[in-house]
Amino acid sequence: MTDRSRPLFAVLYDAGAAPAGEIGAGLADLGDIVFLVPRASAHVDQLLPVMELLGEIRTLTGHADADAELIREIAPDGVLTFCEDMIRPAAELAAAAGLPGLSPHTARLYTDKGMQRRVLREAGVDRTRTHVLDSLSDWDEALRTVGLPSVVKPVTGSRSKDAYAMRSEADARAVHARLDAIAAAGAWAPFILEEFLEGRPSEPFGDYVSVESACTPSGITHLVLTGKSPVMPPFRGTGRIWPSHLPRDEEQEIFDLVTRALEAVGADSGYAHTELKLTPEGPRLIELNGRLSGHVNMMAREACGLDLVRVAGLMALGEQPYLPTFDFGGKVHFQYNNLAPLAPSTLLSVQGAEAVREIPGVTAYRNFVRPGDPLPGGTTTLTLDTISGVCEGHEAVMRTIDEARAALTFEFRFQDGVRSVNGLKLPQH
Repeated sequence: MTDRSRPLFAVLYDAGAAPAGEIGAGLADLGDIVFLVPRASAHVDQLLPVMELLGEIRTLTGHADADAELIREIAPDGVLTFCEDMIRPAAELAAAAGLPGLSPHTARLYTDKGMQRRVLREAGVDRTRTHVLDSLSDWDEALRTVGLPSVVKPVTGSRSKDAYAMRSEADARAVHARLDAIAAAGAWAPFILEEFLEGRPSEPFGDYVSVESACTPSGITHLVLTGKSPVMPPFRGTGRIWPSHLPRDEEQEIFDLVTRALEAVGADSGYAHTELKLTPEGPRLIELNGRLSGHVNMMAREACGLDLVRVAGLMALGEQPYLPTFDFGGKVHFQYNNLAPLAPSTLLSVQGAEAVREIPGVTAYRNFVRPGDPLPGGTTTLTLDTISGVCEGHEAVMRTIDEARAALTFEFRFQDGVRSVNGLKLPQH
């Protein structure tokens, strides 16, 4: 039961940037929670015992009229989500309830990569060549328009699911075959073919960065520029570094570009997570997302004592909370995620966790996958763990990450047998 002397939050929930426990902790002193969940979700099933301790649980039907009636019945004071797949429904339900939130139009621009690129191009913010594949019959025209190298990914998707890079005609034929298999299985949804943005040499860091922003009717506040560790194939992100390794003038150039991009899509509510490639010609937009990035709330709590879930709750109530500049205390903070293999497998064991926790600079090591859990494989980003830490400088961060990776050994059962894989070798699997 909820106490209606306190605000009530309707949280559209599934796997996303903040797990149920973090949401409960962040909103605890602000109000009560009703979790609105999809009909079928393995993640929700797994977290159900936690969610039951934190608030009520109601199931969405997936039908706009019925869910609008449900939100009016619940009569919350705020609607929010941290899940990519829930961005559009959250916007629609906030509008149905007459509450602050993204407009349904902006929510669609965040979650439809084809529309997003078109709007950014028309606003003069982006020049990336793109072509939407409504069906595979558009393939030849798309290749002529965009050329090689290029990237194929779903128009609506997240965590690099079904994202492929094509550098050669052979790559293009292989990707076409994968998409043909998806269509033959009856699982087709539109894809987008985009110009591949070549990054500049950036080792030992990744050749891209991201920006976390808070958007309100009074303006856009950029909270932090996140440096990255190198991706695992094909485009799976592995780690975050605060502050970034970039000089201040380049940071400002990136912030200015992100501001113009967010203004172009009408961002005036909630968080935005923007990814940018560092090219020899300057920063280029990869994509805009209407949510926090995964693990960022945990990192903000550990690095500077700021709970971004709590801030999201205040914004959902229509408030404009004071957002101080992130203070890292002169240190460099990091998170690193080891990722599941591309090949389907089962995790059997993890060795070296205690050794990682003893490494100077490492502050925490957390496992997200348990021995015996099946790993589906494929291009979707699936994190096995998180290594958190703080060091005196950026070079020390990269050394500490490598030392921690080297201390870990993961044992998997693949289709062809059991293999032990050192953390440094995971990108090869």
